[in-house]
Amino acid sequence: MVVGPKKEQTRNRNVEVQGGGQSYGVRADGEIEGNAYEPMGSPGVNHWQATYIDRDGLQDRGNIFFAAVEMTRMPMVITDPRQPDNPIVFCNGAFLDLTQYKEDDVVGRNCRLLQGPQTDRSTVDEVRKAVAEQRAVAVDILNYKADGTPFWNALFIGPIFDQDGQLLYFFASQMDVTERRTSQESHLQAQKMEAIGQLTAGMAHDFNNLLQVITGNLEVALISLDKPDMARTALERAQRAAMRAGKLTQQLLTFARKQRLEPKAININTLVVEFSEMLVRTLGEKVDLRLDLRPGLPLCYLDPTHLEMALLNVLINARDAMPDGGQVTVGTAIVRGEERISHVDLCVVDKGTGMPPEVLQRATEPFFTTKGPGTGLGLAMVHGFVQQSHGRLEIDSKPGEGTTVRMIFPVADNGQDGAGGAGPELDATTPETDAMAGSRPSVLVVEDNDDVRELAESVLGMAGYAVLAAASGEQALDLLREGARVDMLFTDVIMPGGMNGLQLVDEARRLRPRLQVLVTTGYMDELPGRGQGQRLNILAKPYKHGDLLERVEAALGKEV
Repeated sequence: MVVGPKKEQTRNRNVEVQGGGQSYGVRADGEIEGNAYEPMGSPGVNHWQATYIDRDGLQDRGNIFFAAVEMTRMPMVITDPRQPDNPIVFCNGAFLDLTQYKEDDVVGRNCRLLQGPQTDRSTVDEVRKAVAEQRAVAVDILNYKADGTPFWNALFIGPIFDQDGQLLYFFASQMDVTERRTSQESHLQAQKMEAIGQLTAGMAHDFNNLLQVITGNLEVALISLDKPDMARTALERAQRAAMRAGKLTQQLLTFARKQRLEPKAININTLVVEFSEMLVRTLGEKVDLRLDLRPGLPLCYLDPTHLEMALLNVLINARDAMPDGGQVTVGTAIVRGEERISHVDLCVVDKGTGMPPEVLQRATEPFFTTKGPGTGLGLAMVHGFVQQSHGRLEIDSKPGEGTTVRMIFPVADNGQDGAGGAGPELDATTPETDAMAGSRPSVLVVEDNDDVRELAESVLGMAGYAVLAAASGEQALDLLREGARVDMLFTDVIMPGGMNGLQLVDEARRLRPRLQVLVTTGYMDELPGRGQGQRLNILAKPYKHGDLLERVEAALGKEV
């Protein structure tokens, strides 16, 4: 909240005197604009934010200033905090025009009469706090007219004291800024749609290239079956392209803050030192990498793999900003809150070309890049990861002077259990068996995509598992209710048109409480904590065959 200074501070500042000492005031000097509309076009400097007068009372209305107050189009009110509930004791005609109330309906009542069901309570709390502290405040607040019509009110409130510093009144001015707010919201929506368009176009371009590589090489492999070496080479190229497509998907999900993170309590200094050899090789001989690590750094609760990727992306940008080479510094620092260490700052400082303001403003946009190669997802991914980790990303850059990128993360709280990103929690009980039990563990694969489901069946079947398959959650439950032997449920999460994977897990565990469960999805959103209070064992798409088999084997607790 942005408010004016305290009364004790205003009396010690330079004041303007009017009327030969009848009143004096404290200039705003660019303060107290808060989130309110600035009718002067910039933060106010010369208008008063606190006033001291030598005569109390509202009876003297025979002067030019009272006439001006009644003639202005600016709605104004005065309240008396010395009376119970700080009621309105004066309002001008413009206020009545704005609110559509009659004077008798307003005078004697608190200004809260303008509040309604959608009025933001935190904004109201800001105003109340400022009034209680006898300080000026400026906010945009949603108010309501007498007939219930909502309007956005640019509200300014300032205190009026007597010459001894005793509070006499509060003065408040209003301005209907509904049209401005509507226009601003429409502009923001247009910006969002433009960003989505850029995201879609860039994603389609990159995925089309990867799909071309995959489908083309698969076609080559099919017509080269009589030439095993050629077919193998083509399949390997297709596999590499598929893995690149998977990496691009993870970057997109990280940008969207929908990628599942697996945070651990880590020391960022240790991670940087251990990762530095890889960083040196990546940056090349022209770049001098230096470390400036603050000793005694507290732990942070972060996904180490994603942090390494974020740091690598920032350093690659720094390298590209110095085509002739130069120095890059990776540093850490402690950020202190009011009472204790609250955050750790991981920063990358380069002496490269820097960015002009128009480029800096768009630096974290997806697919925005000033470099010929690359997808433009580097800083977008970094931004998404940092925000998903409850941190913030700050970028300072000037042309010709270089760039500083700060990733600021909260320190780990004692006893933090990592809800929302902990590793899989496996049941301690043995798999359920029944009269149909055989010698091989049985896995029920649930996936609505035929190709994906058949692939999982093949992988598990080749590994020696008995495999049952279902194309929907409903079909899977039918198999369980019919008594089919199932040692593990392996299900996709997103299955449109019916029961999703999370609902299936809940119902399956109700039917068979000791059933092992492994879920898979490429869209990690609100997954932890589901399923009768148990955390989920989650395998992210796209997954490698070995990862699937490793997870299944670990959950079943037996080798095949």
